Amino acid sequence: MQDTLSRQLLAALEDLGGAPEGFTPEFEVPANADHGDLSTNAALQLARHFRRAPRHIAEHIAEHMDVDANLVSGVEVAGAGFINFRFADSWLHAGLGHLLARGEAFGRTGHGHGQRALVEFVSANPTGPLTVGHGRNAVLGDTVATLLEWTGFDVTREYYFNDAGRQMRVLGESVRARYEALVRPDMPTKSVDGVIVPESFPDDGYLGDYIADIAASVFEEFGASLLDAGVADGRDLADVDIYKKAAEKAIFAEIEATLKRLGIRMDSYFNERTLYDSNAIWDIVEALREKDLAYDKDGAVWFRTTAFGKEQDTVLVKSSGEPTYRLPDIGYHVNKIERGFDRIVDIFGADHIATFPDVLSGVEALGHDASRISVLIYQFVTLVRSGEPVKMSTRKATYVTLDELMDEVGEDVTRFFFLMRSANTHLEFDLDLAREASEKNPVFYLQYAHARIASILRKAEETGLQTNGDGDLSLLKHPAEIALIKQLLGFPEAIHMAAELTEPQKLATWLRETATSFSKFYGECRIIGQEETLATARLQLAAATRIVLKNGLTVLGISAPESM
Repeated sequence: MQDTLSRQLLAALEDLGGAPEGFTPEFEVPANADHGDLSTNAALQLARHFRRAPRHIAEHIAEHMDVDANLVSGVEVAGAGFINFRFADSWLHAGLGHLLARGEAFGRTGHGHGQRALVEFVSANPTGPLTVGHGRNAVLGDTVATLLEWTGFDVTREYYFNDAGRQMRVLGESVRARYEALVRPDMPTKSVDGVIVPESFPDDGYLGDYIADIAASVFEEFGASLLDAGVADGRDLADVDIYKKAAEKAIFAEIEATLKRLGIRMDSYFNERTLYDSNAIWDIVEALREKDLAYDKDGAVWFRTTAFGKEQDTVLVKSSGEPTYRLPDIGYHVNKIERGFDRIVDIFGADHIATFPDVLSGVEALGHDASRISVLIYQFVTLVRSGEPVKMSTRKATYVTLDELMDEVGEDVTRFFFLMRSANTHLEFDLDLAREASEKNPVFYLQYAHARIASILRKAEETGLQTNGDGDLSLLKHPAEIALIKQLLGFPEAIHMAAELTEPQKLATWLRETATSFSKFYGECRIIGQEETLATARLQLAAATRIVLKNGLTVLGISAPESM
């Protein structure tokens, strides 16, 4: 509809000399339904171009638009120059028929056809189980990827990690100390943050019980042999890498199992270490030097970020020779672009807000199109019970694992609660609400609406009504019927906007509005007991609502139960 109206609006301006090249009218759904079904402020935008009052331009457009009465029943000018459009019932009925015919494919569009997208998310180094914070990242990333798929992109889900560096070395040392305690139970101990650990345990080591579990698996495989100096099977038995690799394997297996519970699968894994092995990061330093964007000072290498508007320059390589996060991140994003992705989305926590602008500046400085890259920053999560912050974990050290959260509230609730608020707002995850099996629970409300429709269709079949028949949709004229049809036909646009803006919460909100619109329709328009042709048409409308709710829940990664 919007494409059609846009063409007709531009054609109506030809008598005035035509709109400026590249101008595309923008449409929105008015907040007040009395103002029509679509509205545009094109006349206000074009006032300077035509040197005329916006209302005069709007009146000219309304008078000269060649609208099809089967599509639009009215074109009205309002206020200072807004143009409001009202859809014809015949167009709504035809659209409802199209929805029913498309079924599970309704909502899919081709906006991104022929383009490749990469969504990088989770990206936690394999040093421990996924936490609640990682969970918000995971669900946001997976849903953004699905939204892009529904708008036609060929999407790759990628996990970026680093199995080298200090964190992983400390992880290996933590496992080794726990292993030593298994071999020598009488060895001396000490206290680290109130936890009794072997004396050889690093002061900044990982304290979770999962470290002891990994050490036990190492002991099961090797017995006490790793404490004997020497070499076996080409391996240095004193090397911490044996413990580090055992930890990485075990932790990644747990991470993958956790993601699987959420219905998330990764298409590829990218190891930061490859950027060092290929010399890519040092090539970037040299390329920046050649552009006078990198220089040496105080034994460190600095990135001239003042050239991009920052108040001070930024360290790329510390005086110790260790790169800061910005350098491999620049290399990684250059790699993404060189792999041919047209759209690149990063899902980052709020702690990255100061670093990613420097990464984009580096990518741009190296001659790449940084506009392909968008960053979705999410705020932190607090678990709340009875209005108070809580910690649920008794086994995993100082944090709450994502598995523990799912154990308490379930996978569907976990996903929806992570999605129902804007990513850039702090999320208070209300455990009491999450556990409640009533319409107060937003995910229960949506799932119940779907199950209710499934029940209505089953009961209708029992009375002999044809739920899959071709009803006369033109009989749907009640205001509640028309309002529901309009809502349902907005589903493709809701998907498109949520994908375009990388704001999955917009779809979650839209689905709730759809469920509410259905409740109003069902409360005002009886189905069973009505004359058969009208009952059949209303059943078709109910079936269409069921399709849209199921498709929307599928995009969010949430089940659509047939009964509750």
